[in-house]
Amino acid sequence: MDSEQPSFADVEYGYRRRVSKREQFLEQMEATIPWQVWIDLIEPYYYLDRPGKTGRKAKPLAMMLRMYLLQVWFNLSDEGVEDAIYDSFAMRRFLGVDFTVEQVPDATTLLHFRHLLEKHQLGQRLLAAQNDLFEREGWIMRGGTIVDATIIAAPSSTKNAAGARDPEMHQTRKGNQWYFGMKAHIGTDAGTGYVHSVTATAANVSDITEAVHLMRPDDTAGWGDAGYLGVDKREEITGDPHLAGVTWHIAARKSQLARMHPHERAIESRKAGVRAKVEHAFLIVKRDFGFTKTRYRGLAKNLHHLHVAFALANWLMRARAVALTMAAA
Repeated sequence: MDSEQPSFADVEYGYRRRVSKREQFLEQMEATIPWQVWIDLIEPYYYLDRPGKTGRKAKPLAMMLRMYLLQVWFNLSDEGVEDAIYDSFAMRRFLGVDFTVEQVPDATTLLHFRHLLEKHQLGQRLLAAQNDLFEREGWIMRGGTIVDATIIAAPSSTKNAAGARDPEMHQTRKGNQWYFGMKAHIGTDAGTGYVHSVTATAANVSDITEAVHLMRPDDTAGWGDAGYLGVDKREEITGDPHLAGVTWHIAARKSQLARMHPHERAIESRKAGVRAKVEHAFLIVKRDFGFTKTRYRGLAKNLHHLHVAFALANWLMRARAVALTMAAA
């Protein structure tokens, strides 16, 4: 989103010997994300032309969307992303800001934009639009879904304005360790690993209860780890005419593997090979995007963040797949 006339900074940076990884990443996302599709989806809700409204002129929608995505990619606060854009040439160029003409939108402007997206549940719609596009392009194989969940920690301290922990979060134990926070539940396409469904619950909610919300209408098979044992016998599954016919491939408990026949262990290995695809999306959101701890209070705001983050994770996986294909050609 460069301005038509290159600035002095653009000319100066053009003589660099090395391009940073951040700049490479943003260039990759610039070329990958269907910007106009997402802008068209948000535009009906955006106050670009506000008849009768006073105050500062609204920033261009494309600029605000890019600033918000920078916040998601780099796990920054509203003030943090504003400062980062001033500090980073790569971010400034991605945002399309020319300091000779305008300044970076301030933290409050970004806050209002994020609240607008949350109010109209546009994060979920961005993910749905991305899935529709993947479907039209033939990038999703259909037929089966892998379900899984991960814990997202939340601040457990009561040293805040409310003097209390987030009431929508809860503690749970995994192995011998206790966690306080929420769970992100996802359904991914079994053939490609692209995320198509996301839900959020408190951390103490069992993974198996969300399986019904993560399957697609045309799925004929489902995969999950041992936390989903017995999913095919649950009332919400057996009571659904479609889901009752789904074939489930659920991992056996680790304690059973040693007693299994080699043939049975081979079957478990093949199940694990399919389930491994779901970990790629979690890895991107938690490691690459840094979302290992909730940034907002309440499940709704964090779920909105997750919808956008997993949509972006899908685009990153798609970009990497294309790059590998081109490298092999």
